[in-house]
Amino acid sequence: MRQNASIRRSARPLGALTMAAARSDPQSLHFSVGVLGISAGSLLLLVQNYGSSPGKHLIPSTALGIQLLIIAALLAYAGVCRISSQSSLFACLCLTVSALWCGSALIHILAGENIITTENELRNAMVPGLAAFTLALLVICLVAVLQREIVLSFIALSICLACAHQIAGLANLSFGQSATATCYLLVCLVTAYFGSGRLLSYITHGKIQPPGTHLRSKISLKSAQGQEANDIVAVGLVMNLLSACVLACPLLGVVPQLFLGLVPWLWTAGVFQLGVCVLSYRALDTLAATFYGFTVILKFSEGYCALVRDLTNQEPYSPVPFPTVFSVLFFVLALFSCHRSLLDGFYQLFFVAYCIAIAAQPRGFFQGGTQGVQAAIFVATALILLVTLYNKASPKKIPTGDGLLKNLLSRSGKFMLRTQDKDLHAPYLGYSKYADAEVLGHGCSVLAAFAITASTASQDPLVVLILPWAVVSGGLLQLLCGSVAFARGKTLESTAFIFYGVMWTVWGLTRFGGLYGDVRGFHIAMGIISFMLFNILVTAGALFLNKAWFVYALSFELILISFLLDAVGALPYGYDIGVTIIFGLVSFYFFLANLFNCTFQTPQLPFGDPLIKLNGFGGGRDSCPHLPARKATSVQQIAEIMKNGGICGMPTDTVYVLVAACNRPEAVKKAYKVKKQAQERPMSLWISSIRQLQPVRQQINPLLWDFMEAAWPSSISLVIPRAPWMELFGLGDSSKYIGTPQSIAIRNPDCTVATHLINLVGPIAVTSANPTGEADTTHHNQVYAKLGDKVDGVLCDGPSPENIASTVVDCTKIDSGQIGFFRVGLIPKSKVLQIFEEIQRKHRNGQLNNGFEADITDPERESTPQFTEPETDSGLSPPTSTRSLSSLEESL
Repeated sequence: MRQNASIRRSARPLGALTMAAARSDPQSLHFSVGVLGISAGSLLLLVQNYGSSPGKHLIPSTALGIQLLIIAALLAYAGVCRISSQSSLFACLCLTVSALWCGSALIHILAGENIITTENELRNAMVPGLAAFTLALLVICLVAVLQREIVLSFIALSICLACAHQIAGLANLSFGQSATATCYLLVCLVTAYFGSGRLLSYITHGKIQPPGTHLRSKISLKSAQGQEANDIVAVGLVMNLLSACVLACPLLGVVPQLFLGLVPWLWTAGVFQLGVCVLSYRALDTLAATFYGFTVILKFSEGYCALVRDLTNQEPYSPVPFPTVFSVLFFVLALFSCHRSLLDGFYQLFFVAYCIAIAAQPRGFFQGGTQGVQAAIFVATALILLVTLYNKASPKKIPTGDGLLKNLLSRSGKFMLRTQDKDLHAPYLGYSKYADAEVLGHGCSVLAAFAITASTASQDPLVVLILPWAVVSGGLLQLLCGSVAFARGKTLESTAFIFYGVMWTVWGLTRFGGLYGDVRGFHIAMGIISFMLFNILVTAGALFLNKAWFVYALSFELILISFLLDAVGALPYGYDIGVTIIFGLVSFYFFLANLFNCTFQTPQLPFGDPLIKLNGFGGGRDSCPHLPARKATSVQQIAEIMKNGGICGMPTDTVYVLVAACNRPEAVKKAYKVKKQAQERPMSLWISSIRQLQPVRQQINPLLWDFMEAAWPSSISLVIPRAPWMELFGLGDSSKYIGTPQSIAIRNPDCTVATHLINLVGPIAVTSANPTGEADTTHHNQVYAKLGDKVDGVLCDGPSPENIASTVVDCTKIDSGQIGFFRVGLIPKSKVLQIFEEIQRKHRNGQLNNGFEADITDPERESTPQFTEPETDSGLSPPTSTRSLSSLEESL
């Protein structure tokens, strides 16, 4: 017994170390990719600056731009990977340098293709972006020094100085480019050493680590930060800094005006903020994701205006409704952000002022008022970036008003705030690591609806600022929200967002992209009719969701009717404006209600009940208890349900299962009958500890007993001969539902929740929590959705930790020293064989498996075990049984 325990104790730390090594190796590899990527880009710019002279470039501009784009993509990959492993400062550095080189590369390509033709235009295009990144890299350098990340601070400072020297060289050609090249040379030397050291450490699995290349562990980073946070926010702030600098430079006289050469910076900021939006959803931060989703619209619109001005020689102007509504949405978002941090809410008020300035000045982006607000945003963003990065690096925090409003609301007693944890964003069905995106999706519906209320009848449609408002907000971001909703298992919502996103994109490009006059008539009308038919299906589906979604889908159908009437030239005056305002107001209610309900637990803004109700629809939370598995009181409540004859869904170390107490025969029969084709799907027996079999130990083979003791708890199911000892558990006549007449499957799961529940109710009968033939259940919301009101309770623990089934070992012939495998699952075959070998060696007087008998003439075979596999693919029974392997997999 002591030897078996020592086997288990020695095996588990080894597995834990292996898993830790597996996790750390990819982190080291991503770090190496990032550092070597910075080294490669610096080397490229070093050669370019040393080998070029005024008016003559060593590397053609187009080739230089393409190479920088490739390196920027690698840096972006490394930065995103490091964000997910809690190395926020290095990730911020990688993504900042990636954006710097991405914007620079696009400008070099424009110069190489003679779109930017003069040195003066190149200077005007490069300087605003370089100035913004000079400040951003300086802030990162200061924080890296505080965090004692000497290598990162040196890299950030060197690239910062390179940008500053490049600005000086562009402003005055006599300054030369040697200083810029020298800064990049320093970066190359440091990054080549550090990156090679990390790569060598990865290749040798940490056996060789050059001095100064040690990587801080994830645990130490967390303790330094003090809390989990959305680390990608700093990158979003850098992109706001970039766009603000670009728009403020004309006001300060740095560049004459907005023009085509500045578009790469603005659209680079938009693309990177789109990534920030996605990663914020990944970090379960709905407020930040919504904010940066909104700023994406501004970045693409700013770039669009600069592009259209050069193409049409006219300054685009924005109709009043859109920026006015946008300012309202920003204000509402700022208000709700204050409950988390007053600094966040105050910062977002700058964007309220920015939208008001756009509405007040028709040529907004080209006029002083709007550019002045952007100058204020530039200063505010720089300060907030410093505070954000400093608070992540230092144990002493700069006060930002975190939780101040939250404490005031909690004292009032009228509002109960929701706990901001992963349960708030639990997916409806399936596996998802993203927060709910409905706030952004409905906010974009509001913006798209009010954008198309403007008229372009007497003007060039490209000059009226409607196309980016409608296509980016209504199209691009709604497609993103639909993808997130699909990942969360929201079928109807994802269908609606994706469908509406496609419609806004097609209609925006056609109606406001200058194409409408050429294609107006029958063909576009047929396309709109097709969209109308699809939306009728969405509206019908909304009948089963709630009243609010039904009104939302129905109001969009009215918009499609207005599109159709406009296409055939029969649109009544004012109808289109009326229905778009109705749709916009409905969407605004959704925006406000989703934001309110994800912030406050009580009160809640209602969405209404479904107009048509179906059993099993909606996750079943109102039909049977759905209790969090992490709470002991929840497990006790489920135990009481089972003691009273109920059957429940339960998380395990693999997938969710349906369970019944063995001492409640009617419950076992009920669980068995829930499955379709139940007669072909026998149940298995689970225990919490082998001590539960102690009273019948004399009826169990000693070798099997020690094998069970060494193998459990784990994801190993043992198929053993059926014996009279099963009567111990009070199954009565229901024992026929467990296993086959010849054998049963028994298991002790390696799951705290499962073992605690079994301790409370005794051994349990188990079957998979899904109808026969369907995929395994991997989330608690799927249990009720698949099995309906036949389930009496569900223990909720989110996504399953593994989607791999248990390993099933055939122990029916263990008396003769042989084991086999029906299925190799989560536990590898070699591990099971190793455990069995140790147990068999202990039984020196027992009959050994033929596979372990060493050939004295071949000593190398002494450590090579061989086992007899089952001769057929039968399930729980010997080869003479008619049961199939599928029956075994269903129950295990």
